Amino acid sequence: MQQPVRIAPSILSADFAKLGEEVRAIDEAGADWIHVDVMDGHFVPNITIGPQVVKAIRPHTAKPLDVHLMIAPVDPYLDAFAEAGADTISIHVEAGPHTHRSLQHIRKLGKRAGVVLTPQTPAKALDYLIDSVDLVLVMSVNPGFGGQSFIPSALRKIEAVRMMIDKGGYTVDLEVDGGIDAETGPRAIAAGADALVAGTASFRGGPDAYAANIRALRGA
Repeated sequence: MQQPVRIAPSILSADFAKLGEEVRAIDEAGADWIHVDVMDGHFVPNITIGPQVVKAIRPHTAKPLDVHLMIAPVDPYLDAFAEAGADTISIHVEAGPHTHRSLQHIRKLGKRAGVVLTPQTPAKALDYLIDSVDLVLVMSVNPGFGGQSFIPSALRKIEAVRMMIDKGGYTVDLEVDGGIDAETGPRAIAAGADALVAGTASFRGGPDAYAANIRALRGA
């Protein structure tokens, strides 16, 4: 069953020189979750942050930290991100040899487990994982950089995942990340998404604009 839409601003687009302030500002502006993109320069062609930054921003918000690990191998770092304060830890199907085991471990750590589908990863990859996750994240851009354009074929995948969730009666969030704005957000929601990750569209214009930005995404 599709839930009310949650907005998860990605701090990838925040001002890293004052990250604590940015997290507080986007929280107060109406964010539902705080999305944290972790990249290793190996699994994706970019390097961002590690567990210490997650730990540093944790005191600045009571909202769930939605941590997306774009790293491989992913297993050695699950405990560290859990201890740092992540609420949801999402991993890519391709980030380790035993995705099911990794998801089980995330839940054993007391965290919500998410699985991520990149643009080339088929919805069918969820066939034997869907009952082990709390969230499915469909990437509507290639992972690694913010500010990319939405890939329209992601809509078919969102529809397929929504059908899988509803048909099985699973309580699973369906999140979409990549090129989300007031134009593409409604298309993702219509396809079945109930959580939108938005970096550029959330943080555009500075703190005074954050509330209006989030309202525009939520209204969409």
